[in-house]
Amino acid sequence: MSTSSPSPAPDQTSPPVPERQAWLALTALCAGLFITLMDQALVAVALPSIREDLGASINQTVWVVAVYLLAFAAPILVAGRLGDRFGQRNVYLVGMAVFTASATAAAFAPTIELLIAARAVQGLGASLLNPQPLSIIHRVFAFNRRGAAMGMWAAVASSAGLFGPILGGLIVGTAGWRWVFALYIPFGLLAFALVALLVPRLPTGASRIDLVSAVVAVVAVAAVTLTLQQGPDLGWPVWLWAVFAAGLGASALFVWLQLRARRIGREALVPPELFSNRNFARGSFSVFTLGFAVYSMNIPIMLYLQTAQGLSAEVAGLMMIPTAVVSLVAAPYVGRLTDRTAPGVVSTTGFTSMIVAMTMFAAMMIWELPVPWLLIPLVLMGAANAMCWSANSAVSMRGLPSDLVGAGSGVYNTSRQVGAVVGAAALGAVMQIGIATTAFPTAMGLTLVLPAVLLVAGAAAVRGFQPDAPE
Repeated sequence: MSTSSPSPAPDQTSPPVPERQAWLALTALCAGLFITLMDQALVAVALPSIREDLGASINQTVWVVAVYLLAFAAPILVAGRLGDRFGQRNVYLVGMAVFTASATAAAFAPTIELLIAARAVQGLGASLLNPQPLSIIHRVFAFNRRGAAMGMWAAVASSAGLFGPILGGLIVGTAGWRWVFALYIPFGLLAFALVALLVPRLPTGASRIDLVSAVVAVVAVAAVTLTLQQGPDLGWPVWLWAVFAAGLGASALFVWLQLRARRIGREALVPPELFSNRNFARGSFSVFTLGFAVYSMNIPIMLYLQTAQGLSAEVAGLMMIPTAVVSLVAAPYVGRLTDRTAPGVVSTTGFTSMIVAMTMFAAMMIWELPVPWLLIPLVLMGAANAMCWSANSAVSMRGLPSDLVGAGSGVYNTSRQVGAVVGAAALGAVMQIGIATTAFPTAMGLTLVLPAVLLVAGAAAVRGFQPDAPE
């Protein structure tokens, strides 16, 4: 049983810290969050230069990104609970220190093997810090201000990947691939200092971590993630299916351990009562569909712009500026709107807008319309990003009791990351089939139909959001 009582939940009128301090704390947290979520898109632009400079094989080069995503996704479920146990601020600082130190090692890596090792450690650091902002938002903002706060978090989370290709193209084209990792050093140190100064120390409310459940959770997520990441490239060998089966078995064992913990009166790593909260259960599924769509859509779009339309990597990256800017500017306002409207209104509008934007992308790419036409769905995608991420996170998390928020943050972030991995694997397979059977522009356009269809399921989930009573 827990050895310390949960901290008092914030209520609607009496936040635990002054609101100005809460906003400063969130700003500090978002600085670090931005660079960890930007990484995949930022580093992907540098892969050709890394391969040439270090004499790496294609498979080794792919692992520079893949190992980061694997180390990022696998421990997130546990990282949220570590925040409850040792303090969200403390775990965030440890994660940022690990992330920055390993980025330094990556910048100076003399071989591809050492670069891959540094990237694995960097992913672990990102995993430790990533769930903590959602938990801290829940604890330092009043109930009726969490939507606005989630809007700022969502602006960072949804736009980070969009800025990656822009910065990556500029840095690699002017300074070289090592400066992509060197960029993390000053930003990481700044983020560490800001969080240490501005984020308050909050009482902890969890007992010791169930180590058996923690290990099983990491094995389950790692095995499933590894299978989905590497399956398309390796041709789905038998041993990889065995890894996938082990991941599914570990997932079933993990669920049994959580149910057993409740029966014998112990604190579960992921309490089953989390999913009795209708909004959280629906939001966890819908953020999976968002991760699937948003983090994978750049692949066919970038390939189309560079291969079919003949744009350089730098110009193709700059094409994403309208999406990133609109998303960044709109998300805080959308967050405030979420506080004032029925829970499903903003979310449903956002998902519908994203489906329309994806459909427009697909049609324009198949018809090979001139590049300026793509600015229409790019701007719409920015607005849709703002509405989807902000409202989904606010409605999903704000109704959870304080003693479940760390576990909830871990589950929510895991859903997003696994969605991103599944999306990349699925779209990779669809692209390969499409290229073999039809013209390249048509293949890229048809690829975007898959995330659009999955987003329909996400839209159906958020339509079921219900009002929750203030704490």
